[in-house]
Amino acid sequence: MAATDIARQAGEGCRTVPLAGHVGFDSLPDQLVNQSISQGFCFNILCVGETGLGKSTLMDTLFNTKFEGEPATHTQPGVQLQSNTYDLQESNVGLKLTIVSTVGFGDQINKEDSYRPIVEFIDAQFEAYLQEELKIRRLLHNYHDSRIHACLYFIAPTGHSLKSLDLVTMKKLDSKVNVIPVIAKSDAISKSELTKFKIKITSELVSNGVQIYQFPTDDEAHLPFAVIGSTEELKIGNKMVKVRQYPWGTVQVENEAHCDFVKLREMLIRVNMEDLREQTHSRHYELYRRCKLEEMGFKDTDPDSKPFSLQETYEAKRNEFLGELQKKEEEMRQMFVQRVKEKEAELKEAEKELHEKFDRLKKLHQDEKKKLEDKKKSLDDEVNAFKQRKTAAELLQSQGSQAGGSQTLKRDKEKKNFF
Repeated sequence: MAATDIARQAGEGCRTVPLAGHVGFDSLPDQLVNQSISQGFCFNILCVGETGLGKSTLMDTLFNTKFEGEPATHTQPGVQLQSNTYDLQESNVGLKLTIVSTVGFGDQINKEDSYRPIVEFIDAQFEAYLQEELKIRRLLHNYHDSRIHACLYFIAPTGHSLKSLDLVTMKKLDSKVNVIPVIAKSDAISKSELTKFKIKITSELVSNGVQIYQFPTDDEAHLPFAVIGSTEELKIGNKMVKVRQYPWGTVQVENEAHCDFVKLREMLIRVNMEDLREQTHSRHYELYRRCKLEEMGFKDTDPDSKPFSLQETYEAKRNEFLGELQKKEEEMRQMFVQRVKEKEAELKEAEKELHEKFDRLKKLHQDEKKKLEDKKKSLDDEVNAFKQRKTAAELLQSQGSQAGGSQTLKRDKEKKNFF
């Protein structure tokens, strides 16, 4: 019998037992509320949009405060993400709010990779949470969750169509974060143009496959929200209201006939904030976690589609790692042996060349020595011949001197006899 059939029969066989008196487990919702209030909440908003669309002003207006932050210089060569965290208190509920702004988005001439730093930032927050989850001693109850729960994408009120930068960026972000498109400074165009602009944006998002956040408690008639932000207050009637004043009149921020600010605040903060947090964890983070673990080689089933426990996965990965390590060691050993052989061959070749060079030099030396010996012998022969000639010459000279002397004596004798 299948497990589902057993569970169904067990469920059908369950009896409803009436209680004789009050037990107290009906206070579980109150316990959860008290625990949540004591721990506090966190909410992280990413504001994406070009410079000058009023991102900071809208945040101030949404949370009815003036957030302090360093002004952006907009001189960076690329897109920079600036994160600021604030502790807010409303009644007895604490909220740790983080606002992340995209400084320099759309300021570059080449906007092709403007989305990349944003995607990398979102992934970095997912990675930090995953690393905390994978620790042996986890402290998730004290961990500051920096994952982005909502991305307000600010669209310029051109009245025409979405820019290619907007479409590309939202398409890159829709699988990683809850994207909520808003038309910034919507009082810059007329009511009729605004209606057509909303229809045009919705059509382009659908045709390009951009998945924006689906509010679970309301229809999508107001998307994208046409908003106006302002912290300036003016007394109208008997109460102070937030307004933007122009020479031609006054625009009330919280007047639903003027803009969708109230609807955005209701849907974002008062009604669906917890759903945004839940969607971030159960959908976007789970997708990142699954892809990351699959990249690391973790699987839920083996090749035969049988369940895989974490221990089995670990053992399989460990054996795989050890096998790869042994293979790598063998490859390195073979490479080392090959290198040694190559080096020995190089040394033998060098030794052979040295021997050949030595033999050539030795032969050259012997040839030079033989030449010198031959030359020495020739010189010795010349010296001996010279000596012999010298001796002969001296002998002849001596004999000539003796002959000359005897003739002189004979002439003297003959001369004496004559007289």
